[in-house]
Amino acid sequence: MTNLLLSIDAGTIDWSRAQFALTAIYHWLFVPLTLGLAVIMGIAETIYYKKRTDFWKKTAQFWQRLFGVNFAMGVATGIILEFEFGTNWSNYSWFVGDIFGAPLAIEGIVAFFMESTFVAVMFFGWKKVSAGFHLASTWLTGLGATISAWWILVANAWMQYPVGCTFNPDTMRNEMTSFFEVALSPFAIDKFCHTVISSWIIGAVFVIAVSCWYLLKKRHICLAVQSIKIAVVVGLIAAIGAAVTGHKSGQTVAQVQPMKLAAMEALYNGGNEMDLTMIAWINPLEQPNYTKESEPPLKIALPYGLSMMATNTLEGYVPGINNLLNGYIKEDGTMEPSADEKIARGKLAIQALADYRKAKAEGASEEDLKSQLSILEENYQYFGYGYVKDKHDLVPSIPINFWAFRTMVGLGCLFILFFGLVIILIFDIPFVSLVFRRLLSAFGLLPETASDQTSAADAMPRWLCWAAIIMVPLAYIASESGWLLAEFGRQPWTIQDMLPTWVAVSDLQSTSVMITFFLFLILFTTMLAVEISILLKQIKKGPEL
Repeated sequence: MTNLLLSIDAGTIDWSRAQFALTAIYHWLFVPLTLGLAVIMGIAETIYYKKRTDFWKKTAQFWQRLFGVNFAMGVATGIILEFEFGTNWSNYSWFVGDIFGAPLAIEGIVAFFMESTFVAVMFFGWKKVSAGFHLASTWLTGLGATISAWWILVANAWMQYPVGCTFNPDTMRNEMTSFFEVALSPFAIDKFCHTVISSWIIGAVFVIAVSCWYLLKKRHICLAVQSIKIAVVVGLIAAIGAAVTGHKSGQTVAQVQPMKLAAMEALYNGGNEMDLTMIAWINPLEQPNYTKESEPPLKIALPYGLSMMATNTLEGYVPGINNLLNGYIKEDGTMEPSADEKIARGKLAIQALADYRKAKAEGASEEDLKSQLSILEENYQYFGYGYVKDKHDLVPSIPINFWAFRTMVGLGCLFILFFGLVIILIFDIPFVSLVFRRLLSAFGLLPETASDQTSAADAMPRWLCWAAIIMVPLAYIASESGWLLAEFGRQPWTIQDMLPTWVAVSDLQSTSVMITFFLFLILFTTMLAVEISILLKQIKKGPEL
């Protein structure tokens, strides 16, 4: 860890990153649908508990069946993902395992056992337990999945914003000093709220899409209409909630990860009263020359928008990439060091650690040891920078962050419009629905004969049903774009400002990681194909009414 001239093969780093990204992306195909369907099926069974009709019981069972298929696949990929920390990222696990391992352990011991216990009652307990206990089991299954997501996101948030820990030079490990500071950091809370709420969007879109397919096939009309009514309310609330929590997350990023914010905005030179870029031409295949360009070409921006988003004031200061590399004066009057100074101080910290360990091994005096520790403590906040050879390595991929952010936000706005349109058409809102139907008819988007109708079964025109089905992959693209922004925006750090990616990886042969990459690719693709096949068969089969 103290050796600047690391001998790990560059191919090992690239393949390890690719393998982890592959596993995480496939895992996240299953998780959000699990979290989203948990809410839909919980609401459906709650209605059954109140009305005690066979229709609502079968409706709840149908969505629970689809939930179960997806749940099993998510567990399988999640287990592999956690094992990769030990196999491919052993230096990382050694350096911060005392902290990072705690939320993962709680997730496995508490949340996983909780959801695995109650999911059995949910599937097999309909005739064995009371209706109230079964309803509680259904909600507790969803709650267990959500709690599981909480601890995973706490671990990820700590990598983005490491708090509640201190470095022990004797063990060469970071040790937790405050569990609650780790578990309840503002970054963790923002990430959890935004991620889980956005997962509800995927669940809502999925339910609406399946229901619209039934409407197109003129099957299970009542289930389709009632399911759409539940899902569209959940979806609209979630879409608005995702916008609110996304804004809050953006402010947190501005405070603790300013380089990520600068990259996703393609902000080369910052300042006060900064505009929010709506769109600009950023070549998706090439890192722009941010040192020579003042701003990207063809830029359309919202005046003062970025300052407002980052600081809640129109005149707030937002640093750009060059400001962060060259140093700047912060609004409180203090000087933010340049990247070169941080690198130099990081090397001082690494050298002080090496000198301390050598002096201690040779039986040096307490005064000499304290002297080295003093240098280490003074510069430790820049410890990770000591492994950086070129300051421009601190700039993440601008094209990926820029376009991922706009894809996520753009699709988020589309979902709000989609849910709003569906909620107006599916609910017979006095006057509003009638006016809207006539407006759609005027543009040829709704048959004239349907412009005055009030039947919920006929409220969804065929083009909107097909649009709902298309929304399913778009919802996943938006969700994965959010994760691309979160993880690529942090680069080159495995742990922000503390541990670069190339220092965290295990010392393995690149060919070994490459082989397992393709094995996992085949395995996960097969699992995804199997899940889609089973889901389609269950959807085609429909509820057992």
